[in-house]
Amino acid sequence: MITSISESSFEPSTLVEILRRRVLHQPDRLAYTFLLDGETGEAHLTYTDLDQKARAIGARLQSLGASGERALLLYPPGLEFITGFFGCLYAGVVAVPVYPPYPARLDRTLPRFLAIARDAQVVVVLTSSELFPVAESLFSLAPDLQALHWLATDTIAGNVAAEWRPPALSGTSLALFQYTSGSTAAPRGVMLTHSNLLHNSALMQRCFEHSSESKGIIWVPPYHDMGLIAGILQPFYLYSSMILMSPMAFLQRPLRWLQAISRTRATTSGGPNFAYDLCVRKITPEQRAALDLSSWDVACIGAEPVRPETLERFAATFAPCGFRRAAFYPCYGLAEATLIASGGLKAAPPIDFTVQSAALERNRVAAAPGEDAGARTLVGCGQSLGDQKIVIVHPETLTRCSSDEVGEIWIAGPSVAQGYWNQPEDTERTFHAYLADTGEGPFLRTGDLGFLRDGELFVTGRLKDLIIIDGYNHYPQDIELTVEQSYPALRPGCCAAFSVDVAGQERLVIVAEVERRYLPRRVQSLDTKEVVQAIRRAVAEYHELSVYAVSLLKPGTIPKTSSGKIQRHVCRTNFLAGSLDVIEK
Repeated sequence: MITSISESSFEPSTLVEILRRRVLHQPDRLAYTFLLDGETGEAHLTYTDLDQKARAIGARLQSLGASGERALLLYPPGLEFITGFFGCLYAGVVAVPVYPPYPARLDRTLPRFLAIARDAQVVVVLTSSELFPVAESLFSLAPDLQALHWLATDTIAGNVAAEWRPPALSGTSLALFQYTSGSTAAPRGVMLTHSNLLHNSALMQRCFEHSSESKGIIWVPPYHDMGLIAGILQPFYLYSSMILMSPMAFLQRPLRWLQAISRTRATTSGGPNFAYDLCVRKITPEQRAALDLSSWDVACIGAEPVRPETLERFAATFAPCGFRRAAFYPCYGLAEATLIASGGLKAAPPIDFTVQSAALERNRVAAAPGEDAGARTLVGCGQSLGDQKIVIVHPETLTRCSSDEVGEIWIAGPSVAQGYWNQPEDTERTFHAYLADTGEGPFLRTGDLGFLRDGELFVTGRLKDLIIIDGYNHYPQDIELTVEQSYPALRPGCCAAFSVDVAGQERLVIVAEVERRYLPRRVQSLDTKEVVQAIRRAVAEYHELSVYAVSLLKPGTIPKTSSGKIQRHVCRTNFLAGSLDVIEK
């Protein structure tokens, strides 16, 4: 096992062993800080605090006979989530983080919450006294929730910790069910062991060159793999500190993210494309003048094909604040691989590669000059890490692709999860893949498309999202970018392109949100016909495609995952059902 550089002689087999050791050596060291208002109000958690609270929660779970069972973690972002998570580990209970249902949008958020609770077969729900009244209000809508044992963990007396007994755990013990982002109505629980989590934490430490002196900031929600594993477990693994803020605090005022980095001299932070783009759009020159981002040396960006335009805009905008483009760290990961699957050298700048779009449509990789109108620039996501392996495979023949072919990304290694909970057929198909020509395996089939060039991984899109019209491949993210730029009233990062079957033919559909100030009855009116025409014209010009239908949506209504990724399959389902929240024509 790769070990943390901060304790190279210590080789733990479980996360519980790590925390117990932390308490013995530096019990009063600060582990986590939560920015209550996203700015200056703070709550703190030392390793002694964490251990004491986790033992108390663990003891209560043990008294309920929950060891070996599953517990739903229903918390707002904050320190209570962290103590609840470690409380599960201390009891030998599998933690199941879940995004709390949003009261104003129960029609959209409650079904997923219930689906996870039922699929995981949870016996107890851990929550906070703050959220408990909200939970009780759901009982009339979902009576089966009332049958579960509900536990407000912040009301457990501290002296209960003395009743805790160490559980029988090993590296192969299940620690966490990480539910996938949910592009369908049936979320699947990825089963992660203590060994999976420790191995992936070690990979991150190696590629980010983290140490116990590193300081991180994260706003990504803890129910998401990046928020939990990179934001909570990585600093814990390294014995470093982490500052957390609510994702809502960031979304309401993106300046808070960069202010926190500037104020605390943080070294590591990150997010998906949209987070960097939001900062460029929302932070004014006057606000930028007060920022110092020179300490930020690992700016992670991933979770989707990384847009070179995002890197350039952010680097140019915040260079006067001390931000260096070389700090960008494009990487690739997914829940089924615990988190990170590929990354580069920290000191190396991002690698760009410009290809011919026409060749990419035929799953071929051909270099193109940057000034070529038919070119597309891709950003590399690093190489395979440590004892992991990445291969590119033809998704139908299951044979290895040549170096000039696009194929499905397959991964093997100790970070690959154990499969999907109670989904034996999906587990066999996804986690136990073998190359047809050599018999090599097993591999994890990621469902993502890409290619390797001199060992560097370039992600081109998602297999199931690929739009195939008249035999040509079209990547939805390319079409979406064209649509976003076609008219000023369209919201960046809030567009989906997908295909539907019309009389036996695949046809292109666009759904896109409009900016709030352009809504009807606002001061600035919107000519919807003009917007639709602009979209059709741009897609025809740049992609040579005819758009079958365009739906313009109210702001904030397009389906997204907890990390802000567009759920194209949900958009398609809602389009066909006529349930999209369209603006008045």
